[in-house]
Amino acid sequence: MRRKLAAGNWKMNGTLAGLDMLADVAAAMDSTAAEAVICPPAPYLLPAVTKAQGTPVGIGAQDCHAEPKGAFTGDISASMIKEVGATYVILGHSERRDAYGETDADVAAKAQAAWNAGLTAIICIGESEADRSAGTTLDVIAEQLAGSLPDGCTGENTVLAYEPIWAIGTGKIPTLDQIVEVHDFIRATLAERFGTDVSDALRLLYGGSVKPDNAAEIFKVDNVDGALIGGASLTPADFIPILQALSAA
Repeated sequence: MRRKLAAGNWKMNGTLAGLDMLADVAAAMDSTAAEAVICPPAPYLLPAVTKAQGTPVGIGAQDCHAEPKGAFTGDISASMIKEVGATYVILGHSERRDAYGETDADVAAKAQAAWNAGLTAIICIGESEADRSAGTTLDVIAEQLAGSLPDGCTGENTVLAYEPIWAIGTGKIPTLDQIVEVHDFIRATLAERFGTDVSDALRLLYGGSVKPDNAAEIFKVDNVDGALIGGASLTPADFIPILQALSAA
């Protein structure tokens, strides 16, 4: 049975004081079956781990370098993330792919580094609005899956997040039928490459303008095992209702 997961991506937002929300999330998890992970900016990783210690809330980073160490000013390695006590890392987010030119091969190399360090990689894939309009969504998803996932993918070392780029931070969301189509396609593609045991174990998240008022409807969709949540993960008032909706789904 795949445990449902609500992962919060703070992006370049939040404050040290804002980490106090971890206590509220932990308290809410006493009555929920879903897993919760918060991914704050890198300077807040250690304080977040410290605040979350002894609670069921997981902490993750938003990126890592593919190399274990070296002359890479401004970057952090997967082993550094692991050493401070975080357990997850987001990789291949569309903002990284677009603004920093990250390729599928780059994402795959980072995923391998994350696995080597003992982290679980949350690997993001998704089509642009132009891809959706052109009817090439599934072709794009297939290409990203083939290029971004190294061999050795398992349900323990990887979570996949489908985030249609046109829905991120825009308030737009795909129809439920569109989410079903993509998530079913991802599951089938994973089964073809890795086998049904891996495919059945790997969690598939939906991401893109997930909010308390639409979460319950999204979580009814088959093959949606949770969400990668942006702005709504910054406050308990928004994040906890999403977590509760996921647990109830």
